[in-house]
Amino acid sequence: MAIDIHTIIAGHRSKKVGSEKVIAETTSDINPPQATSSEIPDVFFEEILAHVKLSRIDITVLMYLYRRVWCRPNLYREYGISPMLSLAEMAKVLNLKIDELYQAFKHLEDFGFIATIRSGQYFVRKFFTREFDEKFAQTYDDFEI
Repeated sequence: MAIDIHTIIAGHRSKKVGSEKVIAETTSDINPPQATSSEIPDVFFEEILAHVKLSRIDITVLMYLYRRVWCRPNLYREYGISPMLSLAEMAKVLNLKIDELYQAFKHLEDFGFIATIRSGQYFVRKFFTREFDEKFAQTYDDFEI
């Protein structure tokens, strides 16, 4: 006795229980997750990394703050400011100790890349230094620290 594929398909009924899971798995196969990206000015790679001695932690913290200010939706973007709700949360996200985070803030402030407005609020230059900001006409609406 031969059974053809049409007979098998006609007799198949989808399961009601867990069908949402099957649909979600099928949908994720069709639309795999998309990687996000952030636009970083070339001056960072060509000048800052080449000529400024930054540690891995300094770079990690700078890029995190840069993305928060310039690459993500931010109400204070035109001023170059990002409010941070929790330094403990930032340390957890970056997998750093709080004292490593504070040390990186100090280094980045010494270089002039960031400035602390108040605890948990940072000014982050768009082109990393005052000279590059002036060269590329970044004014922060006359905001200066």
